[in-house]
Amino acid sequence: MHSVELLPDESTERAVRDAWEGLARAGLPSLASHRHPTNRPHLTLATADVLPPVACERLEEALAVLPVPLRLDGLLRFTGGRTPVLAWAVAPDDALLRLHTTVWRILREAPGNERSHPLHDPARWVPHVSLGRGRGLPAAAFDAEPFLSAAGTATGALEGHWTGARTYDSESRTTAPLGR
Repeated sequence: MHSVELLPDESTERAVRDAWEGLARAGLPSLASHRHPTNRPHLTLATADVLPPVACERLEEALAVLPVPLRLDGLLRFTGGRTPVLAWAVAPDDALLRLHTTVWRILREAPGNERSHPLHDPARWVPHVSLGRGRGLPAAAFDAEPFLSAAGTATGALEGHWTGARTYDSESRTTAPLGR
């Protein structure tokens, strides 16, 4: 499986990593413990079975709009899947929504793709940056302020820019830059 991911500016990346560290210090599941070299804060736009050259060319064109504004705003909990996930919500603006829809269509229409992940469909997409995942996350709501204040934002809101993009190949566990 291949994913197309947006990457934040350096200060936003640092804030997310600080939140990861805050969760880890509290003994909660955190992406700070994921030591693979490809692990970094990102926003997944869409996934595809294959990523043929024609799709890569179209993605390069679509991603020429970068940078686009980024706003992280509050925490999300995803509990319906195999593993609970805690994430920082991304408040999408029109530019991000247009980019997401374009990338999703490019991947959905790429030759060789049998299916698109339904949660990346523009009608269902919940943009977020993952902070922690695992069964050790509390089932009930909990005070997020310590984790976000560790990241320098007691209100849970942070503004920046999506400045880069990459692909991630889940089979080879490698990334490749996308865009100009």
